[in-house]
Amino acid sequence: MWLFILFVAVPIIEIALFIQIGGSIGVFPTLLIVILTAALGTWLVRSQGLATLSSLKNQVDNFQNPTQQLAHGAMILFAGALLLTPGFFTDGFGFLLLVPRFRDFAFDYLRARITVGSNGRAGFVHPNSTKYNKQNSSGGIIEGEFYEDTESKD
Repeated sequence: MWLFILFVAVPIIEIALFIQIGGSIGVFPTLLIVILTAALGTWLVRSQGLATLSSLKNQVDNFQNPTQQLAHGAMILFAGALLLTPGFFTDGFGFLLLVPRFRDFAFDYLRARITVGSNGRAGFVHPNSTKYNKQNSSGGIIEGEFYEDTESKD
């Protein structure tokens, strides 16, 4: 339900802001502001995106957890989409997402509210690990024979 409200409220807010600002400063200055914010936003998204990508590469190369940089990259991508969307409200939120401190705050807020779980079945187990030996209590080596069944079961 909240998503529906968001999809209805944002365009109404944008239209109201266009009417207010356009009535105050005129149509052409309003359009110029929209074009300039899109150009400035594109430049900022590109520069911050490249910096985040470089930082992500360094963290992966140094075997560090890249979760925060991935989240920053997603927020920068979303900011770019908001800045390319014509409007003052979306531009304001898009520029807010380009502020690193705000992204850190948003990341911490989301991290505190998202729980990542595991069923313990993902990943690979080395045959000499204790986990494998607990599952296979016969010593880790299973002997057997096999044959290929070439008969057709039609």
